[in-house]
Amino acid sequence: MDKKSERIVERLKARIESYNWDEDATDSGVVYSVGDGIAFVKGLQDVLSGELLRFSEGLYGLAMNLEEDQVGVVLLGADHEVRENDRVYRTSHVVDTPVGDALLGRVVDALGNPIDAKGTVDATERSPIENPAAPVMARQSVNQPLFTGWKIIDAMIPIGKGQRELIIGDRQTGKTSLAVNAILNQKDQDVICIYVAIGQKASTVTRLVDQLDRNGAMDYSVVVASPADDMASLQYIAPYTGASIAEYWMNKGKDVLIIYDDLSKHAVAYRTISLLLRRPSGREAYPGDVFYLHSRLLERSAKLSEKMGGGSMTALPIVETQAGDISAYIPTNVISITDGQLFLNLDDFNSGKRPAVDSGLSVSRVGSAAQTHAMKHVANSLKLELANYADLMSFAQFSTDIDASTKQILDHGERLTELLKQGVHEPLSHDLMILSLFLNRYGYLDKLKVESVLEFESFMHNMIQTEYPGIIEQLNDGFRLEEKLIEEIKLALDQVLETFQVSGYES
Repeated sequence: MDKKSERIVERLKARIESYNWDEDATDSGVVYSVGDGIAFVKGLQDVLSGELLRFSEGLYGLAMNLEEDQVGVVLLGADHEVRENDRVYRTSHVVDTPVGDALLGRVVDALGNPIDAKGTVDATERSPIENPAAPVMARQSVNQPLFTGWKIIDAMIPIGKGQRELIIGDRQTGKTSLAVNAILNQKDQDVICIYVAIGQKASTVTRLVDQLDRNGAMDYSVVVASPADDMASLQYIAPYTGASIAEYWMNKGKDVLIIYDDLSKHAVAYRTISLLLRRPSGREAYPGDVFYLHSRLLERSAKLSEKMGGGSMTALPIVETQAGDISAYIPTNVISITDGQLFLNLDDFNSGKRPAVDSGLSVSRVGSAAQTHAMKHVANSLKLELANYADLMSFAQFSTDIDASTKQILDHGERLTELLKQGVHEPLSHDLMILSLFLNRYGYLDKLKVESVLEFESFMHNMIQTEYPGIIEQLNDGFRLEEKLIEEIKLALDQVLETFQVSGYES
């Protein structure tokens, strides 16, 4: 080291030694460098991981990197007012959010602050955004169905209360619509819904809130929004805020449905933060703990034991794929954490099959344990029928000479595929869904033309509700299909089909 460098070092040492620290140096520190929403702070000797830190300008940050000589802080706001040598203070608190019934019907940001111009949230309780997941002994097996209102899901890929079911597919394949329909279907079901929007356009979130409001769903819902123009730090904490809001009701013994839309953007926000904090990158530049990022979030979903109140939190995380590649890093991570996945196929979507759920790649690992007796009865052969249809379709495309039995399977599969189609924002109640699938189970479907299937379904629902209300009452009484009820439904459907054909609906 030359004499000039030695003099510079000596001067720096003298300045550090003579620095005027506060009375308690461990409770405050000094900004060493700042930029891109990240501040590196020196002097916070006893700071905790995840602790909330206050900057002199009233700005707050989250302590994430605890290094030997500095602390990496993620700022929860704009960094243009933070300067080098600014004072930073410990708060001895972690990031928390307001919780409680006052949040119902509200739209809040990632910190739980209202952003819907409806005034303040009068919440009396607050909860840390990071809470440990319920231990195994505090849980019970999934034993109650959560009805989504989608025929193809409730019949073949059922979801139970407390389950974590991944919705995965390319962009613009109907993933959000699938989740929103599930929220709309919880009306009068005594289920509270939380929708967490991560990295979406603010206009998209506004349209979604309007849709929920028009259908009366905001009465039992909370929207946590961290749009695309939010800082990466706020997008990072948004799903944890939503989980804490949901946990409040779960711990009160209530059933909660939470949508994370979507965790791909959440992982990107975390990757941004990690790279700016100079953490080592791994596969696809994600940090090594990106798996823990989502596992500690989704493990908080549970069906609590009766001793703990019996509440539940059902999670529907959404992950976006690129060109249908479910073997990418984030999709495989989340698939391994969840209890099944609903895979949306882009080709099916473009060909007019809505919802575009791929029955072959989709699976529910625990939901069938909670499926109703009636639904199991009418839907137990659906997957096999659709698989046979898909297999034969691939061969039939290359041949014009098809035998009678193959043609029968193809014709039936075409009608069944048509029956499982459903419009967006048109959830179907469970009793009417059972009647729809009854058509397939007992051969009524094959008596219809393909183009008349959905028309007859709607006609049948209206007639059964008006002319045979006793059938609806019996179905809703435990959702069981006994022999006597099956015969009653058959007689009713014979009459409905005859009326449909005589009325000229099917020419």
